[in-house]
Amino acid sequence: MNMLAFAINTAERAPLTDGMSLAGIDFLCGRTKRRLAATAASQENLFVDAMNQYPVAIHADEANRQHYELPAAFFSRVLGPSRKYSCCLYPTEYTTLKEAEVHALAETVRHAAIEDGMTILELGCGWGSLSLYLAAQFPNSRIVSVSNSSSQRAFILATANQRGLSNLSVITADMNEFSIEQRFDRVVSIEMFEHMSNWRKLFERARDWVKPEGRLFLHVFTHKDRSYRFDHDDPADWIAHHFFTGGIMPAHDLPHRFEDLFAVEEEWRWSGTHYRRTALDWLANFDRESDQIEPIFAEVYGKDAPLWLRRWRLFFLATAGLFGHDDGDIWGVGHYLLKPARP
Repeated sequence: MNMLAFAINTAERAPLTDGMSLAGIDFLCGRTKRRLAATAASQENLFVDAMNQYPVAIHADEANRQHYELPAAFFSRVLGPSRKYSCCLYPTEYTTLKEAEVHALAETVRHAAIEDGMTILELGCGWGSLSLYLAAQFPNSRIVSVSNSSSQRAFILATANQRGLSNLSVITADMNEFSIEQRFDRVVSIEMFEHMSNWRKLFERARDWVKPEGRLFLHVFTHKDRSYRFDHDDPADWIAHHFFTGGIMPAHDLPHRFEDLFAVEEEWRWSGTHYRRTALDWLANFDRESDQIEPIFAEVYGKDAPLWLRRWRLFFLATAGLFGHDDGDIWGVGHYLLKPARP
């Protein structure tokens, strides 16, 4: 084990202050920033070419287990009321997590140019924040959501039933195998493509799910100019080992690399500071609800519950530190509206 891996393992087992943890995370982010800045621009072409050698998603079961072996009760205590497990949007310094969830959902609707009466497919719907929002806002639309988690499907359908929403259905499927015959006015995806290893293959499939005049909308977190993989084989890549196995960090312009399939029509970027605030709000909820969370962890993790309590706190701090580094200029969130390329 190298010294960096040793330091990270020590941090997850020792009771460090948040200030000390954030300082260490900032150091690691600076190290990664300098390493990426030193690579030639041609490396991005090599990364895109290498993507074609992968299946659509790798380690899908492990990645699903890392985030969703915990029940909905945990996420209901940590996330905001909309259960949005992705970056939220904070227009002012006084914006609450509840408000930031709604701001992000509304901005997504605007950027995706969604209108009532459209048919909508959401890929990787999480706990249903966007799908449930769409079902309520657009009663004449039909929404089909896809999740790799049966517990998420059950949660979303129960919530839809409680809210009297009948225009939403949920499919449980691995994206390696998912297919659907229906074509949609909008296909949307919120922080799922970062879990996908072969974007070309998925874009090829998505061509069959979008109507010729329809659009694909992506919300992905990004690095400003370099794509890279979270390396499960690297003992120092703590995130890859415990929270993001098989994941990638896309460069902001990565969606432009597949314009023979989908052309980027419009794009936007959110500062990483929005994700920093999101993660810190999650952490505040985590700490405030600790009395309720500890029994959940004891049931799921058994004797390792104290370790996993520290790991989840460190995960929220790592997310805040990464996206907040350099005032959110290096890592952030991209929104992309894509139209099918003409044959």
